[in-house]
Amino acid sequence: MERKAEKVEFRFGKIGKLAPLAVAAAMIGWAAFGQSNVNGYVLAFFAALVTGIIFAKDEKAYGEALVYGLGKPMFGVIVLAVILAAVSGKLISASGVVQTIAAYAVEAGFTGRFFAAAAFLITCLLAFATGTSVGTYFVVIPILFPVGVMAGTAPEFMIGAIVSGAAFGDNLGPISDTTIASSATQHADLGTVVKTRTRYSLPAAAGALVLFLLFTRTTDENAAIAAAGGGADPVSLVMLVVPVVIIILCMMKKHLITALSWGILAGTAAGLLSGVYTVDELISFPGGFSVSGAVIEGITGTAGTVAMLVMVFALLGVLECGGLFEDVRGLLERFAKKERSTEAAIVLSVGILSMVTGVISVAIVALGDLVSEIGEKAGLNRYRRANLLDCTGCVFCFLAPWTVHCVIPAQQSAQFGEGFAVAPASVPFVNYYSLCMLVILLVSILTGYGRKPSGN
Repeated sequence: MERKAEKVEFRFGKIGKLAPLAVAAAMIGWAAFGQSNVNGYVLAFFAALVTGIIFAKDEKAYGEALVYGLGKPMFGVIVLAVILAAVSGKLISASGVVQTIAAYAVEAGFTGRFFAAAAFLITCLLAFATGTSVGTYFVVIPILFPVGVMAGTAPEFMIGAIVSGAAFGDNLGPISDTTIASSATQHADLGTVVKTRTRYSLPAAAGALVLFLLFTRTTDENAAIAAAGGGADPVSLVMLVVPVVIIILCMMKKHLITALSWGILAGTAAGLLSGVYTVDELISFPGGFSVSGAVIEGITGTAGTVAMLVMVFALLGVLECGGLFEDVRGLLERFAKKERSTEAAIVLSVGILSMVTGVISVAIVALGDLVSEIGEKAGLNRYRRANLLDCTGCVFCFLAPWTVHCVIPAQQSAQFGEGFAVAPASVPFVNYYSLCMLVILLVSILTGYGRKPSGN
């Protein structure tokens, strides 16, 4: 059972409480301006944590708050998933299957912006079916991302297409944790929530599709394949068993960690039996106190991302114990008056909390009861409230460059080499689904679009 840490008080009141967050934001801006990789964000949150101790009145309580954040179940799940996904991705990328599929795609003329648009639609379907955006990254990126880059799509737009599709599935999927949380906290029927949410999600998806078709930057696909040492090797296609097994198990509602583990086992067996890999190529002890092979390369390649997750969840513990959730709730109560102001307050408060925590469902659950209470007073339909909660999270949480929705895709892209790497700060600008949803949210609040759906 998760133990609640003691409340953390800071010197200088709210200035001291927000000091770690301000340091993190400043460092993130510096890292983003310098086009840093994930390690720049590690430094940003490290600086935030050590700065906080200066302002904490009780250093012991501050230390316990750090540990409290690391004790959250979501932390362990994401870290293990990152490591397992890196290994499964390495099995795929080192096998030659990516180059094989890319060669076939180029030969068929399926390149550039058309590939980006197709990747967006495929990711939409997978994320909708599995109900997990983070899990979708681990399945889709190892295959579609490098293939798309070799087929002439600029790396950042391939990542943008995949993140956009994952946001759609998280937003609309009936088994998504955000859909379930938003409907449960507002006491709304799940089926009707999904039905009414199409008024927001489908126009946003259509807008994103058009933007990918119009504005995706393209490259020379033949040069990309040649640079990657590409060529068609049909035998390597057996390694597609990795994503197939993971997808099937996720659709069967198996735990993400279980699905990734079985994917690795299936890929290892397929690679060895087909001759794609030898044992030494997977695991080797060449002497000199060293270890080599695809498995250890995948594990060690996650060091920066895992370090950043440690810092983020530790800081989350400090912010929660410091009373951030209560402050956001106070903001919501202060500005919620009539329909439009209440909707604006809901979007603002959920947006802030989802960006800070990096987990949409946490923000929804933390504010759900209060949103239900003040929403009813303002006359807001329960389905409208549920939709505002979820759609807001799928905008702000996906557009914050320090969350898993930017950091994990960036980390996954870097494993294919320098020419494929995408900086976390670049991802929000090509996440067309969340940007379109932001426009739809603003329009819906100003005009009342979707405010009076059927039901109560």
